[in-house]
Amino acid sequence: MKLVGVELRTIEMPLVTPFRTSFGTETVREALLVRAVTDEGEGWGESGTSKEPFYSSEYTQGAADVLRSYLIPAVAGVTSAQQVAPATAQVKGHRMAKAALETAVLDAELRAGGMSFGQYLGAVRDEVECGVSVGITESIPALLDAVAAYLDQGYLRIKLKIEPGWDVEPVRAVRERFGDVPLQVDANTAYRLSDARLLARLDEFDLLLLEQPLPEDDLRGHAELARLIRTPICLDESIVSARAAADAIALGACRIVNIKPGRVGGYLEARRIHDVCTANGVPVWCGGMLETGLGRAANLALAALPGFAFPGDTSASARYYRTDITPPFELVDGRLAVPTGPGLGVAPIPDVLAAVTVRTEWIDLVESDGSSA
Repeated sequence: MKLVGVELRTIEMPLVTPFRTSFGTETVREALLVRAVTDEGEGWGESGTSKEPFYSSEYTQGAADVLRSYLIPAVAGVTSAQQVAPATAQVKGHRMAKAALETAVLDAELRAGGMSFGQYLGAVRDEVECGVSVGITESIPALLDAVAAYLDQGYLRIKLKIEPGWDVEPVRAVRERFGDVPLQVDANTAYRLSDARLLARLDEFDLLLLEQPLPEDDLRGHAELARLIRTPICLDESIVSARAAADAIALGACRIVNIKPGRVGGYLEARRIHDVCTANGVPVWCGGMLETGLGRAANLALAALPGFAFPGDTSASARYYRTDITPPFELVDGRLAVPTGPGLGVAPIPDVLAAVTVRTEWIDLVESDGSSA
């Protein structure tokens, strides 16, 4: 397989409702799509970046720039997705940009070979249980209404975003209203170790887990917090690689790991993290980054691996978008089917994609004489 060129496409997708977390509110998802064109076909990838660098240091137009200037030129000679990470290793960080590029190349490779993402990664299920992430609302009654609607739709687990001032009482209200529904919370690094006494108050609600309470670089703090509270700590932003996962587990900083493929550099590294966690008896689950149908398809394939023990944030398309750029993923009995077609198993609908596109750019990797650039 020879890469011919790569298209960068920026799209803007209005969200069904504003999505608020401890680091900000999104009303429109600005997403960067990567289309890898080879001499055998094409493939798609999606960057997990947001418009602003608040969740992480990466942001959409920064990802486009590093792809254009460094990452895409670096992969001119690769012939398989396994070569993308080594070819781009000289570029420090930028894992979400690297993930989008590697995914596009892998999608093209698998489509040409007639193999699905699930087959390639090692999926053992043909459908996955789905949870939903509920953002911070303007009031507790509004939160209860939102949770009730998601449960009526069939979601099997509820995740509540929390921050200082919006934690114990919202969780108490949801637990009292909805009983023993599987419930977890996500702090997105909003607390400090000095908040341990406050976070310990969450123990009474029998939560599945407390996700990323402290800053991403504070593994020792998470390990200490784990000794002070009963609720299992799950790490998200701290887990950027298989090595980081191994370190966190060895330090006792977490009992559960959230794997977001974009955050760790792609699905190949995500699978390595899964393998490290499984070998150490640590369950994992698949987080989300408001993906379109492209990213959602790949996440479903990953979430079908054997070590994924909790429902992920692999919600239906309608959770975020009135119209997805691919055929929509629809919830059935709280589950989504893992695509079985070649590659991602889905592709953008041309008219829908065109309607949400705000910018495209083509980077040619073939010189005028027909050889690789």
